[in-house]
Amino acid sequence: MSDPQRPASPKIIAIANQKGGVGKTTTTINLGAALAETGLKVLIIDIDPQGNASTGLGIEPEMRNYTSYDLILDDIALSDLVHETATRNLSLVPANVDLSSADIELYSNEKRSFLLRDALRRPDLLEHGYDFVLIDCPPSLNLLTINAMVAAHSVLVPLQSEFFALEGLSQLMLTIREVRQSANPDLRIEGIVLTMYDARNNLSQQVEADARANLGDLVFAAIIPRNVRVSEAPSYALPVLEYDSMSKGAQAYRALAAEVLKKNQLLAA
Repeated sequence: MSDPQRPASPKIIAIANQKGGVGKTTTTINLGAALAETGLKVLIIDIDPQGNASTGLGIEPEMRNYTSYDLILDDIALSDLVHETATRNLSLVPANVDLSSADIELYSNEKRSFLLRDALRRPDLLEHGYDFVLIDCPPSLNLLTINAMVAAHSVLVPLQSEFFALEGLSQLMLTIREVRQSANPDLRIEGIVLTMYDARNNLSQQVEADARANLGDLVFAAIIPRNVRVSEAPSYALPVLEYDSMSKGAQAYRALAAEVLKKNQLLAA
């Protein structure tokens, strides 16, 4: 019998911000783990050439025989690309430095913006029964990020609670609008999540106030605090939810996951 709580096909969310160091990969890993903790099947696709999501989930470079490069540019079966992680219900398509040259190769392909979308429309993705696919984008608005936005149903934006945080957001919003107009009219903003938040810091409070004043309901109620456990977890190749389940960081990502589920009607209101 089908489960009415499960979507017929996976919800695909690109986690993107062209600024580096905003907690993008940390959010991808821990949102994925928090969703998986509820019993949903989650696939993370790492398309950042740095491969930090892959390392942070324990997939060492020598284990990455096939990567997201092969997903985007070659016709490799998903079963050959996916690694199971130590976290139950959480799988990963890893990345490595091969992706650094992908932009050059993509430019010569007339379908350059649609390759990831086409790869994720293959029947074998549905056969795996994923509920969510989270795409960890590189810290730039390059063709890899455009591919993610064309493939995705929505974009989730981590926003660091620091000076100039809102400044770079306008370019990202413009890119989302352009993708919506040219290639993916159904693309939506899943939401903006404040990261590295220090409640004792007036600047963090000001960034939050400005974000909520300018962006309203697009800003998630859940806020990710600056938390040492969140910072330590990747060095143990674990999400913070497993590294320290009761830490403030773990609780914040559970709250974020609950909002995402509620927004997608996978959790009772």
